[in-house]
Amino acid sequence: MRAVFLDRDGVITRSFERGGRPYAPRTLEEFEILPEAAPALRRLKEAGFLLVVVTNQPDVGKGEVPREVVEEMHRRLATALPLDAIQVNYATDNADPGRKPNPGMLLEAAGALNIDLRASFMIGDRWRDIDAGRNAGCRTILLGDGYGEIPRIAFDHSFATLAEAVDLILNPPPNP
Repeated sequence: MRAVFLDRDGVITRSFERGGRPYAPRTLEEFEILPEAAPALRRLKEAGFLLVVVTNQPDVGKGEVPREVVEEMHRRLATALPLDAIQVNYATDNADPGRKPNPGMLLEAAGALNIDLRASFMIGDRWRDIDAGRNAGCRTILLGDGYGEIPRIAFDHSFATLAEAVDLILNPPPNP
């Protein structure tokens, strides 16, 4: 099975920039699914891709956001979007194997859903997403400018919008 792994904040939901850095919503009132997410994900689903959200949520681990709030956000995502799984990591320690840039969440989903990682994509808006996707063996797509952060591992493609990324996935250029 092929999959598209998606970061949550800044890819399918609104993130908040403070001081040039992105932050996850902290309340249900702040939580917003981006308008282009549903049509883009429906196109991928219709083409036979599994859709898996992989998200770091360290604010829970830091005690700044209740876990129940994040779980409700994910219930809303699962209701509104054609997702096959949502993988979340609450760790604050970058050494945690499930916390991006480590590939643990992608590897876990691949095992559970029989995903061929080499035929799959990781779409994210930060270097951690790109590194996690590459470390798992996926092709990678950076959305936006990465907030000025530089991926430690080169990404395969970069687009301004999720719709553009989906266009490439569904209509890849011919191999030279």
